[in-house]
Amino acid sequence: MSHSQRMRRRHNSDKYADKEESQAPTSSKSDSDHTSFLCSQKRVFALCLAFRMVNSVLVQTYFNPDEHWQGPEIAHRIAFGYGHLTWEWKQGIRSYLHPIIFVPLYRLLALLHLDTPWLMMRAPRLLQSVFSAVGDLYLYKLAAVLFGDSVAKWTLFSQLSNWFMFYCFSRTLSNSLETVLTLVSLYFWPCMRPSSNCSFVSRKWGLAVAAVACAIRPTSAITWLYVGLLELFKAHDRFKFIFLEVAPIGTYFNTQAHSFRILVLGLTCLLDRFMYGTWILVPLNFLKFNFLSAGGDYYGTHKWHWYFTQGFPVMIFSHLPFCIAGIIYSKQWKFSGLLAWVLGFYSLLGHKEFRFALPVLPIALMFSGYSLAVIEDPGYAQNKGKKSIKKHTRFPPNMGAAILFLLATNIPMALYMSLVHQRGPEDAMNHLAREALHGKVKSILFLTPCHATPYYSMLHHNLPMQFLDCTPSEEKGVPDESDRFLMDPIPFVSEYAKNKSLPSHVVLFDSEEQKLKNLLISLDYKEEKRFFNAHFKVDRDLQGSIVVYVRIR
Repeated sequence: MSHSQRMRRRHNSDKYADKEESQAPTSSKSDSDHTSFLCSQKRVFALCLAFRMVNSVLVQTYFNPDEHWQGPEIAHRIAFGYGHLTWEWKQGIRSYLHPIIFVPLYRLLALLHLDTPWLMMRAPRLLQSVFSAVGDLYLYKLAAVLFGDSVAKWTLFSQLSNWFMFYCFSRTLSNSLETVLTLVSLYFWPCMRPSSNCSFVSRKWGLAVAAVACAIRPTSAITWLYVGLLELFKAHDRFKFIFLEVAPIGTYFNTQAHSFRILVLGLTCLLDRFMYGTWILVPLNFLKFNFLSAGGDYYGTHKWHWYFTQGFPVMIFSHLPFCIAGIIYSKQWKFSGLLAWVLGFYSLLGHKEFRFALPVLPIALMFSGYSLAVIEDPGYAQNKGKKSIKKHTRFPPNMGAAILFLLATNIPMALYMSLVHQRGPEDAMNHLAREALHGKVKSILFLTPCHATPYYSMLHHNLPMQFLDCTPSEEKGVPDESDRFLMDPIPFVSEYAKNKSLPSHVVLFDSEEQKLKNLLISLDYKEEKRFFNAHFKVDRDLQGSIVVYVRIR
């Protein structure tokens, strides 16, 4: 080797060493930042978990029958051999994937002899609070990926301070779990993130979690239809995208991603086959009942604009102006478009409920978080999500006013709705569960609108019980059993007393008690316990209290 060659080799070696040395601090800094980010996520999850567990204990009111009748009630039947199957399960429009989650919890409580009335009432919500905390974490991570840490921080504040999320997120509704899965899937789905953060692994996880969400709530497909359309518009070769990726089965990107969704849907079908005892395609039955035949309209309808003018504004409440400002400042049209898409799609259906829009409420609260980040640092929007160079030594007065306004409006609402409004049904069932534990209850008749109280999942005793049926009739205009009772309760109860054996306990609201009190006394009943329910009516006559009557002979 010549002298010049040796010199060139030494020069290149020194140059490479200098390059490694110059890169070492960067690599070390990157590793340090990654570790710090992971620690931050752990702290966020710990905070969310503690918050949601307390949240679940503070939720002591009755919101929607599905919370009990479509989840814990079915799980109780599987775990203990008794529980009521509503008409939805007889027509095959519900998947067992959601209630099966609570079965191990119930069996564990029974194994440890912890299946007391209090825990049977609280444990399912405590389990849901763990899932809800995961949803909170992934909303934080999604905001961090899209906008940065400052927006992520204020997004989490908006999420935890919103009254409706506090009121609803820890309940055992399938909509609550759907919301969690939607947030996780949106975080992983490539087209909903900056292009620099896309990866094949993210795509697979996004598909898998979206498949679970659709299996639990087929209406979740509305969200993923929007995402699929985004993918179509972003595709460079749309003809190839449609015929090679969309046409086979949904918005799949390759065989391996396709297999994830097939696996999830296949396992769900096998579970439903085992539980129903026959092959059944729940999403198809769900679609036929709710969309093609408008079966949900049986339970009431609203004007087409209800979600925009009443429903969603009530849910987001005082965060609404911050949400609108955040949409304008952020110019993140994909997610604001998702909000409009989902609310617009649901507006086409006659039957509308607050909980249907729950999966997109956190997205709206993310925009509220963006707005708060801009208030904290006015240069944030101009710097495209980066903190302004100018340091703020004092807390901006507008920021303090905004935080105080949001807390002062949301906390009282959250506590009132969670602790006071419509707490009667759960208090009454908790009382009956304690009485049954001591052998004081033989049978129960619920003279209330159908599904107005929890059932076996909270009583946790295999006693004869009966409630007024409200299965949808194929003939329009034909009143169900619940309607007939409410129209004229005295003849209804008189006929019942003649033809059937009288129960040891009767449960009814005070609005019907006023009409039936003398008849109940004549049948040897007396008031045993009265529980406060509500200060104002919701969709029926004022049900100020719920009353438990006991037969004295």
